[in-house]
Amino acid sequence: MSATLSEFAQSLTVETAFTVLAVAKKLKAAGKDVVELEIGDSPFDSTASAKATGIQAIEENQSHYCPSPGIPPFREAAASFVKREFGIPAEAANVVAGPGAKIFEQFFCEAFLNPGDGVLVFSPYFPTYVPNILRRSARPVFSPLRFENQFRPDLAEIETFLAEDDSPRAIFLNSPQNPTGGVTTEEDLAGIADLVRGKNVAVFSDEPYCHMVWRGRHHSILAQPGMMDQAVAAYTFSKSYSMSGWRLGFAVTAEPIADAIGKMINTTLSCTPTLVQLAGAAALERDDTERNETMQKFREKVELLTAGLNAIDGFQTLDPTATFYVFPNVAPVCNRLGITSHGLALYLLEGADDEFGVACLGGECFGDAGHGFLRFSCAEPNDRLQQALDFLPVAIDRTDRIAAYLDSHPQYRLEQPYPVEA
Repeated sequence: MSATLSEFAQSLTVETAFTVLAVAKKLKAAGKDVVELEIGDSPFDSTASAKATGIQAIEENQSHYCPSPGIPPFREAAASFVKREFGIPAEAANVVAGPGAKIFEQFFCEAFLNPGDGVLVFSPYFPTYVPNILRRSARPVFSPLRFENQFRPDLAEIETFLAEDDSPRAIFLNSPQNPTGGVTTEEDLAGIADLVRGKNVAVFSDEPYCHMVWRGRHHSILAQPGMMDQAVAAYTFSKSYSMSGWRLGFAVTAEPIADAIGKMINTTLSCTPTLVQLAGAAALERDDTERNETMQKFREKVELLTAGLNAIDGFQTLDPTATFYVFPNVAPVCNRLGITSHGLALYLLEGADDEFGVACLGGECFGDAGHGFLRFSCAEPNDRLQQALDFLPVAIDRTDRIAAYLDSHPQYRLEQPYPVEA
């Protein structure tokens, strides 16, 4: 008899992008041409100083244990970076290094949540938020982000959560937002800070796309007065510096919270590799120009994809605001074809054509508020983006293939029509 997995382990959900990625890779290995717009990875090389410094660090045998919160040069570089770019009053002691930004979701929850606590999560949401909240036996409380409000948080719903939840303990913010591309404005952040300041409520501010704001600029809630004491902001090198495979990120927060997270790293990960931190510090200090040039290339991709999707009957997306995702409302198409939005996404990959497919994600992969939407990343060359755009209207006109796909995948039949905005 084998040991029984815990209820939590049996209920664990994962980031669907990686599941669809595996399907796309399998189809490609079998000879199918797939345009991969499902995963949020950069198609560009890591920045020059990061690569050169990483190689040098290996040659200098910088490959041993280091302090759990991070090496001093990295913590100093990260603090200087957020102070310079976002006005956050950080010093080295406010920074903790980690393998990407995602791990800080778990550490934030461990730092602040007890069983039964309520956590406000704006939906659609990054899919690993909920498993990390549930890991602490806390309760996600969902608030919808609406297309007509540019996918910005509704402050009135935050007030309601704080006033009416039995144990309001935390808020998860993600701006620029994955999957919608929405941006929480500086005015919004000031309003949120005013609502929670001085209360026993912590804020997790997830900021991986801080350099992908196409209208205006990025703002962090940590720049609001007093918010360092009750917020944790997480950053990654995966997007801005195309370093996803290096697995490097950091959190910024008040020193006592940083110390607690450092202990969590000590008891789980030991540390983040020195050579990776050295490469990251070099990127922060020397690669601004290259980073900004790459961000402009991403902006061009988003604009290309947005314009192309809006030209397709039944697709509607907002003008580019932020991130390298485009999140069109496809409810009219789904209703006409009788297919769920994620079913439509998988049909485009698997069923629309024997030789060619497009990998994207259904909005429901990001929570109930995502029903009726698709998420496309821009992590392919521009000519491949155009191939995908040319294919989509052809694919959704192949009603015989859609019917055949639904016959073999009945779980994707749309039981009730999605609401359609006037």
